[in-house]
Amino acid sequence: MTPLGRPLVLYARSRAVPATLAALAATAALAAWAAAGLDAYVDPDRRVPVLALAPLLAAAVIGVSLYAPSDELDRTAVRPWWPRRLVQLAGLSAVACGLLSPAVLGHPETFGPPAMVRDTLGCAGITAGAAVLLGARLSWLPAFGYVSAVYLGASGARGSAVAVWAWPVQPGMQPGAWAAALGAFAAGAALYAVRGARVEGPRG
Repeated sequence: MTPLGRPLVLYARSRAVPATLAALAATAALAAWAAAGLDAYVDPDRRVPVLALAPLLAAAVIGVSLYAPSDELDRTAVRPWWPRRLVQLAGLSAVACGLLSPAVLGHPETFGPPAMVRDTLGCAGITAGAAVLLGARLSWLPAFGYVSAVYLGASGARGSAVAVWAWPVQPGMQPGAWAAALGAFAAGAALYAVRGARVEGPRG
C-alpha cells in the first residue's frame, strides 16, 4: 500500500465507511422493495412515502459515520481536516444518490430519480449540520422531524412558497424545491467541513 493510501484507509475505518456503504446498499434494496410493493411503477404518486423515508434512512446512516473518534488528534493535526470531511460527506451522499435512484426509475417529471437525488442531498445536508450541533449520534433527529412534519402537513398546503419549505414531497423538477434542498446540503456540508461533528463520548 502506498504511503498516501494507508492514511486514507485508516481514516475510512475510523469513520466506519465500509459499514456505512453496506448500510446504504441495504437501504437502497429496501427502497426498491417498498416501491415495488406499492405499485409505484404504475402510479408515481405512490412513491412519495419511499421518497420521504429512503433519503431519511440514508442520511441517518451517513450521519452516524460523521462521528470523530479522536477529536483531540483531529484538532491538533498538521494538515487541515476539512478536505477529508468534505470528501467523506460528498462521497457518501453521491453513493446514496446513485444507489437510491434506481428504486424510482421512470417518470422523472414527477417522483422519479431527480426527486430522490434532491431529497437525499437535502436530508444529508440537514444531518451534517445537525452533527455539528448535536453530535453524530443524534444527527438524524432534525431531518426526521422536519421531513415527517412536511409529509404529514403539506398535502393541503397552497401558495408559491410551498415548493420551497415542502421540498421533500415535491415533484422532481420543481426549481424552488431544488434550491431549498441544495441550499440545505451546501450549508450543512460547509458547517461540517469547517467544524466537524460535536465532541461525544466513546461509542458504547
